[in-house]
Amino acid sequence: MISITVTALVFGVVFLAELPDKTALAGLVLGTRYRAGYVFAGVAAAFALHVALAVAAGSVLTLLPQQIVHALTGVLFLGGAAMLLLKKDEDEEEVRRPEDQSFWKVAGAGFMLILVAEFGDLTQIMTANLAARYDDPLSVGLGAVLALWAVAGLGIVGGKALMRRVPLRLITQIAALLMLALGVWSLWEAVSG
Repeated sequence: MISITVTALVFGVVFLAELPDKTALAGLVLGTRYRAGYVFAGVAAAFALHVALAVAAGSVLTLLPQQIVHALTGVLFLGGAAMLLLKKDEDEEEVRRPEDQSFWKVAGAGFMLILVAEFGDLTQIMTANLAARYDDPLSVGLGAVLALWAVAGLGIVGGKALMRRVPLRLITQIAALLMLALGVWSLWEAVSG
């Protein structure tokens, strides 16, 4: 059974953390060069694979005693908040343009870009933490993949307009604040449990 609360929480945290990420900018670059649907298909498949790996890793953590899981996820959330607050603004990466713009070439380029760029990324680690924290792999996976797909869609279709209206720094600060709150909450549960 899917928990709407857990799915919504995961969606919000992952969405805000992914917006200022380099992959949103890479999606924007790809979306300006190729058919949006082709780019999204590849990017969406790569994000689904990353979420599945992260949820599996987080589910393994649930085998540990609860206090250790809470302490570990608390520290990781605090580290993630620090990374968001301390990271420099990222520039657009140059994306190689395939000569053949068929579905498979464009989707493949998007898939490979995200597969490589997102491996071990903050949102993948955060998804693993959330899976361990809530012990609800389906709800966490659904919230994370929907958030990543939403950011990818925004990046591909209308990223420039969004970034002109909402300062990237504000989005990063809100995501860091949410992660900080989750980290403190997890550590409190580890100490009080």
